[in-house]
Amino acid sequence: ESCPSIKNILLLDSEGNRVAVKYYSDEWPNNSVKEAFEKSLFTKTQKTNARTEDYVFNEVGGRVIPWTEPGRVSNEDLNTTEIAMFESHIIVYKFVQDLHFFVTGAENENELILVTVLQGFFDAVGLLLRGTVDKKEALENLDLILLCLDEIVDGGIILETDANVIAGKVASHSIDAAAPLSEQTISQALATAREHLARSLLK
Repeated sequence: ESCPSIKNILLLDSEGNRVAVKYYSDEWPNNSVKEAFEKSLFTKTQKTNARTEDYVFNEVGGRVIPWTEPGRVSNEDLNTTEIAMFESHIIVYKFVQDLHFFVTGAENENELILVTVLQGFFDAVGLLLRGTVDKKEALENLDLILLCLDEIVDGGIILETDANVIAGKVASHSIDAAAPLSEQTISQALATAREHLARSLLK
């Protein structure tokens, strides 16, 4: 039995434009084909019953956990993920504010695995953006989101789906090994991660 694999992970805005995307298959050989796929997928999913969710995070006991304002969105709604067949692929997706999260797998892929990857990405982005999950914040923190994608999938192979682990790895890229992540605030960790990325780009 083949190892579960991911075809692509897409983060689009509320008009179907790219925020961050990663492709792990040569089924889409060039950028124009990829963009056409994204536009078509966006159009198809607009016709479904997917809801935009208010998704915010609260830091409790050193761990950042998802929560919603009472009376606005229930936990059941929060965890709702839509599944669709599109161009011989299984697509799982969910929306929050003006961001649309998508994970694509082969038509014979296990939907639960795809949903787990989507939820891991979705929750990790929420942690890294400190609860302000919208396009503006995502673009300002695009480096962290791209690092997040690299921690989740490599070459189509799933590496990690636990949001806390993903966010922790992104945040700790340049943290001194002698200083446990738990001893640092998340903002300090993200600041050092950004500095590390900036240094690596300048090399």
